[in-house]
Amino acid sequence: MLGLRGLAWLLLLQSIGELLSRGLSLPFPGPVIGMLLLLVALRWPVVREPVAACADFLLAHLSLLFVPVGVGVMTHLSLVSQYGGRMLLVIVLSTLIGLAVTVLTLHVLWRKHAEIR
Repeated sequence: MLGLRGLAWLLLLQSIGELLSRGLSLPFPGPVIGMLLLLVALRWPVVREPVAACADFLLAHLSLLFVPVGVGVMTHLSLVSQYGGRMLLVIVLSTLIGLAVTVLTLHVLWRKHAEIR
């Protein structure tokens, strides 16, 4: 029951984010705003505990979420064979760029943290 309450919180915050994004014509997608709202809401135990239970459940069954992707790849195998090299290149480059940005961000934050001490 606690996990369902957590899922309800997640869906509610995502819906609020979507409403804010569309209602205020914000340049950010609704789910991103919903995640920011979730980040703020996780300070309170009434939100944190149910969301943690829901997250534990979802992580335990994470492999099931890959089934639709596998079916999609098998259904569109001709597209994968045609554009597979390009897709692999884009995936590798975007992963490397994401890692580089993460490293640089952590490096800057680590320096600021060291200066505070």
